Amino acid sequence: MFIKKKETKVDINKFRDKIKAHPNYKDAGMVLFHNGIVRETSRDGRKVSGLKIEVDQDKLAKIVEKNKKRQGIIEILVEINHGVDIKVGDDVMIIAVAGDIRDNVIPALTDTLNEIKSEVSTKTEFFI
Repeated sequence: MFIKKKETKVDINKFRDKIKAHPNYKDAGMVLFHNGIVRETSRDGRKVSGLKIEVDQDKLAKIVEKNKKRQGIIEILVEINHGVDIKVGDDVMIIAVAGDIRDNVIPALTDTLNEIKSEVSTKTEFFI
């Protein structure tokens, strides 16, 4: 399951509540969250005023579904703030992964995040 929205505020508590409502939540031993935000400086040190994010929803759905099939994974939720008006300090992406043990959950979150960054989203930085 994935969620998309075009707002700058993500409520991590709503993500947690959705995970807790999952019918197999009783099998979870860990819920791990990633919350990416817009930094004030780019990786090369230039000042950033904001971002534009484009998302391939079909690829996102495939990546989430593939990673949900991993051993011990109960649920994966993803929300990406996309569009052109994303400012410094705004949330860009949140990922929640629920699973049985950390040996399964941590790699699932890491791989899901890396696949989204490399295959799903395109980021354009705007500089001051």
